[in-house]
Amino acid sequence: MKSTLVQYVKTYLDQRMQTSLDAMNAAQESANGESKSSAGDKYETSRAMGHLDRDMHSRMYHQTREERKLVERIDESINFKKGALGAFITTSMGNFFLSVSIGQVNINEKSIMIISPQSPIGALLIGKMVEDKFSFRGKEAEILAIE
Repeated sequence: MKSTLVQYVKTYLDQRMQTSLDAMNAAQESANGESKSSAGDKYETSRAMGHLDRDMHSRMYHQTREERKLVERIDESINFKKGALGAFITTSMGNFFLSVSIGQVNINEKSIMIISPQSPIGALLIGKMVEDKFSFRGKEAEILAIE
């Protein structure tokens, strides 16, 4: 299951990087393509907005690239004893994969929350072992398995 999850996250991040790169290039082309009109302010405003869009997509691309590097460090062969980056954790509340924040996905007919260790529930799961209990949003839960 873990190798399937790691591959899913990598593919998701690769697609997000490509989308950001495409949007960044489109914004740059748009900014470069603005022709100077008699209304100079309109030209400058459109160009500035194109550059702002490009910068926003550039930040998204670089953030996603850093997340991809983090996922590359996950060793799929490790069977964790405690919650850590790369652990697949089954709890009485559901299934969690500690990686980067993506949200809920369905893989092999299992509902799995792909979360960051820095997320509120991710932080609770770090260091926990099988049979440990934790409380999240007023609900008690137990760790049933860790891979």
